[in-house]
Amino acid sequence: MSAPESFPAKLDLVLKTLSMSRGRLAAELGVDKSLVGRWTSGAVSPSAHSLENLTRLVTSKQAGFTMLDWDRDLASLARVFGQDLAEPAAANPVNGVTTPGLPLQGLDIARLVTERRAATYEGFWRTTRPSIAMPGKLFHDYGIVRKEANGLLRMAVGGSGLLFEGWLLPVEGQLFCILFDTVGQTPVFGIFNGVALHKATRLDGLILAAALNSSRTPSAFPTVLDRLGDLSGDIAADDAHARELQALDTQAKPEVVAELGEHLIRNVGPKAVEQGTGELLLLSSWANSISRGLSFGGHLAG
Repeated sequence: MSAPESFPAKLDLVLKTLSMSRGRLAAELGVDKSLVGRWTSGAVSPSAHSLENLTRLVTSKQAGFTMLDWDRDLASLARVFGQDLAEPAAANPVNGVTTPGLPLQGLDIARLVTERRAATYEGFWRTTRPSIAMPGKLFHDYGIVRKEANGLLRMAVGGSGLLFEGWLLPVEGQLFCILFDTVGQTPVFGIFNGVALHKATRLDGLILAAALNSSRTPSAFPTVLDRLGDLSGDIAADDAHARELQALDTQAKPEVVAELGEHLIRNVGPKAVEQGTGELLLLSSWANSISRGLSFGGHLAG
């Protein structure tokens, strides 16, 4: 029996319900951790022999589990472990009234791409962005990107006591970001240029948000994300490290301002076009993108 098409999401669910890291799974199977990483990213599928060994290991921890359980859909597989996954478009009771969930027609496409490319974007990240309240200043947010059991990339970034949580949806070479602040649940939207190589090290794009001023002014501004490190596979430890990062100083250091200031604080408008110093509109085009990545082993960069 070969691994089913949606195997990466199912393996991710099994690991989380069993509270197992990828490293521990690799150790118990006697395989390299990088192989498990490729299974969970969808880069490769387990051989029939590996799938048998994996099933035997899961059965030792979850009585009654069989090879056939890999053919279940994600929600059904979760129930084998006593879990109940909420359907993406399930009805949500609000003040006693049941309302339909938000219909996102492209969600299936985003999940399909995530199965193949999750490992490209999972990790610890630092944003660098201009301040709306303090013109000319650059600030950071710190956080984590990790694939969840629902097949989507969850993103949680913040600093200075404010946290934004939501999802990264990879579609056609770009990352569409929908986040909500955990205090007022105000939405923030972003689009970032993705990378073609296996591991993203820097991403750039635009954010649209309501500024944190008295009038909550709608604002658009460039943002850069830099990878700070890789996930360990231990969910609790990774979450703890993300919280440690979010306690760091959020003001950008002079060397960061020197490197990214011109990219993030743009000269935009008719005068900029007339003088040849900028663009008419705020853009994040592929031609000017500073997104970059690495190949497996780091032999190629770009």
